Amino acid sequence: MTEEKRINQSTLRLIKDDVTDIDIDAFVFYAQPNLALGAGFGTAISTRGGASIQKELDEIASPIATGDAVVSSAGKLKAKYIIHAVGPRFQEEDTEDKLRTTMRSALKRAEENGFERIAFPAMGVGFYGIPLDLCARVMIEAIKDHLEGETGIKEVIICVLDSREYKPFQSQFAKVEYEDGN
Repeated sequence: MTEEKRINQSTLRLIKDDVTDIDIDAFVFYAQPNLALGAGFGTAISTRGGASIQKELDEIASPIATGDAVVSSAGKLKAKYIIHAVGPRFQEEDTEDKLRTTMRSALKRAEENGFERIAFPAMGVGFYGIPLDLCARVMIEAIKDHLEGETGIKEVIICVLDSREYKPFQSQFAKVEYEDGN
């Protein structure tokens, strides 16, 4: 299952896959403020990518504020880099605004580092309990807004794990108007 839309000179794609297993410039990881890789995707990152990733994160001054993002190398993973974005937690005040800020920070870090192809998981829907519908809407709106401006990003992939995650993203994805910057 793959959905694809063109926004200006960029492509927005929706796929089902493991974000830690994509050959891409960088993927986004929904990080803890202390930048510990922890469980879930964090375990996959440290196991597949190697201890060098956590070691690099340990050298970054933390905690990182909610809404901010930092970049590390991706060790032995297919991606070259990881954007560690600290987003809101379940039932936190202003979840939507904080998630939107987190998305903007991750996209800004991608621009600052010259990444042309980046991937996002469903941000915060697992352990942190961000509702899927809210996540899908905010993520797609933030990405679309970014790609409609001046950007060096050529491709953004939203990479979800399963059909439960895919359906709300597919619904929001259908609302993205086709835009051609030619």
